[in-house]
Amino acid sequence: MQDRFLSDILQNRHNRAILDRWSALALPDGWLVAGCLFQTVWNLQAGRDPAADIKDYDLFYFDATDTSEAGERDRQAHVDAVLGDLGVVIEVANQARVHLWYESYFGQLYRELRSARDGIDRFLVPATCVGVRPGECYAPNGLALLYDGLLTMNPLTPHRDLFERKAASYRARWPWLRIEPELPPAR
Repeated sequence: MQDRFLSDILQNRHNRAILDRWSALALPDGWLVAGCLFQTVWNLQAGRDPAADIKDYDLFYFDATDTSEAGERDRQAHVDAVLGDLGVVIEVANQARVHLWYESYFGQLYRELRSARDGIDRFLVPATCVGVRPGECYAPNGLALLYDGLLTMNPLTPHRDLFERKAASYRARWPWLRIEPELPPAR
């Protein structure tokens, strides 16, 4: 299924361009993550253009040596210089600093992360916990939930109100997705 996933996400020309220029981004522990990946898959399943309605392209990195806003802005500026010609919004986030702002933004506590993968693990919906970089795919919950369109709350981030808003937003765009508040028991 991983080969299918990689083939699918590369049908989005922006994902492909970002990964083609990956080495120029020079992001420590860097990953292309989230919506630009799973939304591409869902767009393909719905018969839509792979890049349809994707709001932004998220890049995670992890740099515990500089958790300042200025450091993150500098990384963003570098990424904008490398990828600015793509004409899409690209957001860069240092996962080493998420715990510093998460509560004030989302109203929930957030424990400190140890890597960019930790940030991927904590997405609100397990089906969306995906990240790629050249030669590597990270999907801690596998890819079946993503392809099955099953939206459940992540036990690592059990914020029901945030989950419900996120899931409703996805269903508004891909009505065939199924929402289950809890993961079904493993078979």
